[in-house]
Amino acid sequence: MKARAASLVVGFLEALASERGASANTIEAYRRDLADYEAYLRAEGADALKAGSSHLEGYLAARGAQSLGAASLARRLSAIRQFHKFIYAEGWRRDDPTLAIEGPRRSRPLPKLLSVAEVERLLATAREGLDAAERPLRERLQAARMACLIELIYASGLRVSEVLSLKKSVANGKAPLITVRGKGNKERLAPLSEPARAAMKTFRALLDEALPGAATGPWLFPALSASGHLTRQAFARDLKGVAAAAGIAAARVSPHVLRHAFASHLLQNGADLRVVQDLLGHADISTTQIYTHVLDERAKAMVRDLHPLNDEGDGG
Repeated sequence: MKARAASLVVGFLEALASERGASANTIEAYRRDLADYEAYLRAEGADALKAGSSHLEGYLAARGAQSLGAASLARRLSAIRQFHKFIYAEGWRRDDPTLAIEGPRRSRPLPKLLSVAEVERLLATAREGLDAAERPLRERLQAARMACLIELIYASGLRVSEVLSLKKSVANGKAPLITVRGKGNKERLAPLSEPARAAMKTFRALLDEALPGAATGPWLFPALSASGHLTRQAFARDLKGVAAAAGIAAARVSPHVLRHAFASHLLQNGADLRVVQDLLGHADISTTQIYTHVLDERAKAMVRDLHPLNDEGDGG
């Protein structure tokens, strides 16, 4: 029985890879969480085929007592839920013990946001000296690359992994939308603004001039790395340098914060939430709704600070 229960985890992980297109990192995370769950069940004289809701409650209580945070407990419970759903769907059990289990309550952190003016400052700082012929070509190339990266993420809402793995053919197209392969190997259409297209052409022209050999590869942003393109670490490091030069706290700026800016500025200007969900590639609209919460908090703060009737000095 134990051997059969253990083989179910293998089957579940294979289904994640083949049917859902889960990444290697995702599968490894599920493997670790389910191995911990199975170890607890074995210590209790049970396995995944015998576990009841009391075992689930005991597992969460035990791990919580080990100072596992609410976010980590929620992630493990999510993995266990999906595992038991798989067992039930495959006919190995006639029930799902996770249905009666409530997850740990946790507050979702609001994303860091930049104002439109701050994004404009970032771009202006990144472009400084770009057109100065007396400036060293390599420096101009680096400035063009950073300006291009900022324009692309802010114009399209791309994830950092998506923008860094763009093919150079994207720079030659003229369509207002590009096809992006995102999480779970799913494709979606992303908008591409004229300023972003212009930034790509400027960067590629300087790349051809400064490093003609590098421009022959398949990537839009080639680099001497294992992947052959710019790494997220190098991009994040350089972006924080631009932020500091623009007078913005480096801790507030990251490639993902530019994606947040794309979404929040669209919603702020009246875009439909479902449209923004599609543009971001969110599977669940609740993930997109976090931006409306940020805007709600900003609206409350504005009323609190600026409305005349909220003046504590007004005796009314």
